[in-house]
Amino acid sequence: QLSEDVARVSENPTDEREGEMEVHEDASSVILPDSELGTTAPSLRFSKTCLKSVFSVILLFIYLLLMAVAVFLVYQTISDFREKLNHPVMSVSYKEVSLYDAPGIAFYPGKAQLLSCKHHYYDHILPLINPGQPGEIECTTQRINYTDPFTNQTMKYALVVQGPRDVRKKELVFLQFHLNGTDQDFSAIDYLLFSSFQEFINSPEKAEFMKDCESSYSSWKFSGGFRTWVKMSLVKTKEEDGSETVEFKQETSVVNYIDQRTKPRSDQLFFVVFEWKDPFIQTVQDIITANPWNMIAILCGIFLALFKAADFAKLSVKWMIKIRKRHLKRRSQAMNHIS
Repeated sequence: QLSEDVARVSENPTDEREGEMEVHEDASSVILPDSELGTTAPSLRFSKTCLKSVFSVILLFIYLLLMAVAVFLVYQTISDFREKLNHPVMSVSYKEVSLYDAPGIAFYPGKAQLLSCKHHYYDHILPLINPGQPGEIECTTQRINYTDPFTNQTMKYALVVQGPRDVRKKELVFLQFHLNGTDQDFSAIDYLLFSSFQEFINSPEKAEFMKDCESSYSSWKFSGGFRTWVKMSLVKTKEEDGSETVEFKQETSVVNYIDQRTKPRSDQLFFVVFEWKDPFIQTVQDIITANPWNMIAILCGIFLALFKAADFAKLSVKWMIKIRKRHLKRRSQAMNHIS
């Protein structure tokens, strides 16, 4: 029987091969559902990878936007710093004092004559007893002649009087001048204020001192037939080179003088009062508000944020490349499995 079976197989080899092919086809038909399940899982993984990649790209664009904003902030900070350097801010401070350094009051009376000069306190001036007549001169005065600093040819005569000091007691200086006739329609006496009467007394060259004062300080006028009340305030200005200049601000009020003399006179009477306005010395100086340390701190913070963002972007790119390589590896494995 064995020999008969062998002889039958040798005579019909095609039938045996067809049977084997049918078995392989049945096996492939059984494995097919497993292969289909294997292909759905990589598609899900690919969708997650795509979302992660898109998210990383969005983060990268956000980093670029932040970098642009940081660059703009750096430019704006440097521009503001340069602007503040070129345009300092004026700072005003006030210092309260009880006594001032007595100022000097330089009068240019011309043909007028000083009749009286007194120091009064607590803003109280007694009525004039003999107006137009010489009276007491209780003030410290100094007479000086010097050449005009602007023409260097004309001689000028100045009467320098010591000003008030005690601001707490409202010290004031009251002066009376007399002018016996004038060729002008309007009569007035010029005066100027300078910071220290003691400096004038101690100066070896008083003429040069007065020329410098006239070149540096402004001059004012008070008219005849009135009582002019001058309230002074002192302003010190600090220059960029460290020097300090002093100037006066004044508020002037004018009161009409009622001449009660019995006989009409053609002469002119001048009355002027000098008093400190308040006990505060005003100091003015230019301050550069740009602080280089603040700018350096801001720039360091901006650059630190940039470096952190760059580090984050670098890690994001590495992560994207890693995800891409992993995706390609899984795809190649899936293709090999299908093959």
